[in-house]
Amino acid sequence: MNTKEISIFILGPSALSMAKKLKVNLGGSIHGPERLEGCDVHYEKATHAISRAFMLNHPIIGICASGILIRAVADRLKNKSIEPPVVAVAEDGSSVVPLLGGHHGANDLARKIASLTSGNPAITTASDVMFGQSLDEPTRAVLSNQTDHKAAAAAKLRGEIVTQEISIYNKPSGPHHLVYHPFTLAVGIGCERGTDPAEVKLLLDETLATHNISEKSIHQFGSIDLKEDETAINQFKNVFYFTAEQLKAESDRIITPSPIVEHEVGTPSVAEAAALALVGPNGKLLVPKVKSKRATIAIAEAASFDDFQNHQGERRGQVSVVGIGPGHRITRSPNVSIELALATEWVGYGLYLDLVSDMLIDQTEHRFPLGDEEARCRHAIELAKQGKRVALICSGDAAIYAMAALVYELIDREPNRIKVEVHPGISAFQAASAKAGAMIGHDFCCISLSDLLTPWVAIEKRIKAAAEGDFVISFYNPRSLKRRDQLERAFAILKNHRPPDTPVVVATNLGRPEENVRIRKFSEFNPEEVDMLTIVMVGSSQSKSITRGDGKTYAYTPRGYAKKMDAK
Repeated sequence: MNTKEISIFILGPSALSMAKKLKVNLGGSIHGPERLEGCDVHYEKATHAISRAFMLNHPIIGICASGILIRAVADRLKNKSIEPPVVAVAEDGSSVVPLLGGHHGANDLARKIASLTSGNPAITTASDVMFGQSLDEPTRAVLSNQTDHKAAAAAKLRGEIVTQEISIYNKPSGPHHLVYHPFTLAVGIGCERGTDPAEVKLLLDETLATHNISEKSIHQFGSIDLKEDETAINQFKNVFYFTAEQLKAESDRIITPSPIVEHEVGTPSVAEAAALALVGPNGKLLVPKVKSKRATIAIAEAASFDDFQNHQGERRGQVSVVGIGPGHRITRSPNVSIELALATEWVGYGLYLDLVSDMLIDQTEHRFPLGDEEARCRHAIELAKQGKRVALICSGDAAIYAMAALVYELIDREPNRIKVEVHPGISAFQAASAKAGAMIGHDFCCISLSDLLTPWVAIEKRIKAAAEGDFVISFYNPRSLKRRDQLERAFAILKNHRPPDTPVVVATNLGRPEENVRIRKFSEFNPEEVDMLTIVMVGSSQSKSITRGDGKTYAYTPRGYAKKMDAK
């Protein structure tokens, strides 16, 4: 069965007792609605939380109606060979229904639950019902040909003999002889800096073909930590990196040591040592070092799958700087939602973490007070250097007055090999323009009025240039408890470049329950209605405001189509 933690979902307090019973006996975490005491994780909407757990490949137990689980994961059903177990359980435990992943642990999980609740496991998988086993679900192995199990089940139903074999080698497989490839192989990789990924992949493919080894049996890849940012190695999944000292500890087991390699990186072997480090002391070197022009690989075999859990290798860490938009989940991009779900660590200002709490499953939160952005970024980087996957959470867009630039600045000053990705979100100026109408229909710019990091002289110069250039201007950080007069000074500069009726958008708490978007004339603008949660958008000399039949006022900046329309 899937080895990830089981997610036990309940919809209300009546299912909590059963959930606790299952947790005690099966492990996992209890997911329940907000404010329900006794749960490990709380969700805003059950179907969204179930869908995310399914996407993360967590086995799911739902103490609820089957239909709820079906609807929650329906749009994620793509490939039954990789889907996690999904099991529906009646609140009294009388019925236990494996809905998905019957051949990936759901049937066994249903039987275990039924034995705990004295209920009935509703197993419907043909091979389970007829033979007491699933022909496509061996423990920690995969069928050589995924389509063979249907023909094999049919053959068994006809009374024909079907044999099974577990092997790391490519062997003939068919309806009467099923071949399974166990997940017991590890590949160690060494290469020169900047090696073409195609060269390493070709070397691996040729080595596997030479020894008739199935690629499906490869469970992990390994190398030295100096290569954490090497594309040729990171093209593979499930890669772990070791220090030179950890690899050198395998010296007694390697076959082809290299004094040159030891002089350069501190260990006499990378490929062989990494493969052996992955499979543990009970494993063995299956294919000694094989070389191409710029790369080496070696293959080792573990005595058992469990040996892979005990090595000291670390995954390459990653910081994903994500922009969550104004705050509400419907304004987050799907890409940001995926990164939040995949991350094991969330780092950010406490309010931002609260805004994405509906996505919390089992991530560890690292909360910071307002300010001290450098501390947040450094903490995220340090977590990534430990091999963790980190989401550094920003409001709006991650690269607009947010953390993305600071992360790169720190890496520029203190180089490291972690992976960094930036995932954009809806920025405040976009949200404000959309709520007010279409203020950024023509050229625009954004200017921060905070002089904590930028001298006011520089800010003033930018305001004058934007005023003369007739840009729509979005003022970020217009006011704070300490900074009270910058906004008035900015409007004083604009006064000679904007007509009195120029629309000004004042948007506060965008995307939140307290949202308040209003449109004022330039001549009537009052800075006292602006606070630190407000963005102020001043139109160009061409921007206009209109009041529609519903009584609401909207602002827009024409792009120049009027000439074409008038000509017609």
